[in-house]
Amino acid sequence: MTRVPSAVDEGRVPGSGVPRGLGAVAFTAVGLSVALTIMIGLLGPSAMVPGLPGPSWQPPYSLGLRPDGHLVIAMAAAAIVLGGLGLAAALRSRWRPDPRWLLAAGCVTAALLAFLPPSGSADHLNYAAYGRLVTLGRDPYAVTPAELPGDPVTGAVEEWTGVTSVYGPVATALQALASLAGGDSVRLTVSVMAVFNAAAFVVTALLLHRFTRGDTDLQRRAALLWTVNPLMIYHLAAGMHVDTLAIACMVAALTARGAGSGLLLGVGIGVKLNAGLVALGPAWELRRSPGRLAVVAGTAVATVLVIYGAAGPHVLDQVGTASKKVSLGTPWQLVKVGLQGLSGPGAYSAWIQSGSLLLLAVLAWLILRAAPWDTAPGVAAVMVVAWLFAAPYALPWYDGLAFALLAMASWPALERFMVARVTILSLGYLPAREALRPADLLWLKTVVRERVVPWSLLVLTLALVWWAARAGARARRRPASAAPGP
Repeated sequence: MTRVPSAVDEGRVPGSGVPRGLGAVAFTAVGLSVALTIMIGLLGPSAMVPGLPGPSWQPPYSLGLRPDGHLVIAMAAAAIVLGGLGLAAALRSRWRPDPRWLLAAGCVTAALLAFLPPSGSADHLNYAAYGRLVTLGRDPYAVTPAELPGDPVTGAVEEWTGVTSVYGPVATALQALASLAGGDSVRLTVSVMAVFNAAAFVVTALLLHRFTRGDTDLQRRAALLWTVNPLMIYHLAAGMHVDTLAIACMVAALTARGAGSGLLLGVGIGVKLNAGLVALGPAWELRRSPGRLAVVAGTAVATVLVIYGAAGPHVLDQVGTASKKVSLGTPWQLVKVGLQGLSGPGAYSAWIQSGSLLLLAVLAWLILRAAPWDTAPGVAAVMVVAWLFAAPYALPWYDGLAFALLAMASWPALERFMVARVTILSLGYLPAREALRPADLLWLKTVVRERVVPWSLLVLTLALVWWAARAGARARRRPASAAPGP
């Protein structure tokens, strides 16, 4: 795929805002945020020791302490705020550390976090359970963990005991591989998956560093957006979400060519279905080369058909159910509450699905009009950003795909919207793990997640629409004003 243009093209000069002195402060904030994330792993809650009464606070590799839940949540809040503010300022800083040092720091951090218990949500327990079901000869797309409550692995699942797998067959295969290694040990199973996750994070960092070679400003920006991005480290390296695997495949696909690109696109979709939005980038870039497009698209489609076809008839059951859900932290939650008040429970689904598709189309069109490039990574980034802002169901770790793509495309204005979005949404999911929230902090869900975050994201979405419309209008005027006179 086409390499990213020079950083000075289209007036996109990194580091044109924050002075060097404040830039050092910004990078310090980023470092403190990452340090807090590591401390949460050492001290924080984990349910990876079965047999203890109630949620276990004893991680497998930790300082052996049982910290107060308020302390852990306060540390996470500090990590998110410092990370968001520090990242926003560092992206505009005139202080320019060597990107190789940023690459090394991020990779070492990801490797270290692979040996600490996952923090944030309890999704790693779901992954372990689905892998366990496969090794026991059960179909995780048809059988729920609740159907094997006595098993030491499936019985460790917290909020999602009655839900079948929503993840792609490639993710399920890796989960089954970890389960084969871990047996009936939750700890060992999750540890193996953590190694897979850290490897994917590091591979993505290395691919981005190579993709932006020849321009140290772009390499530094790519490192900030992914490798040392404290919010991505918090959610994807420390949180160990399967999204990391899909992102690695998609970034690799955008750096490959021909059938190799199509194969990697198919594997990424095999990890998580919504990663398929990235395929629109190569499709757009190759639209004038029908032969090359046919090779990439044909290989990708064939790969997806083989992967999902081999997984059995129930592989998309939970995907269909999940597509109708509305998460508490999105603006669509406000619409849902309003429609339920008017029409009763359940009457909102079709309206919200239609509205989200319309918003997706409008956002994608407006942002593409303003885009300073039409490369595969850039178009893919626009489509993913539009989807994130329009989707009724969104969680903060979903934003990792947009950050990885923006690291390949470099568009400072759009990056700032994404930093604001993931910071707001992250604060709404403190903690994302319901079982470990102290009872007197229920307001974090009922007030922050259900009210403050949806309204804040609604304002941010409207700001994105306004900015994109104005930027698109300016972009259309520039060619006309630059045209030669009679």
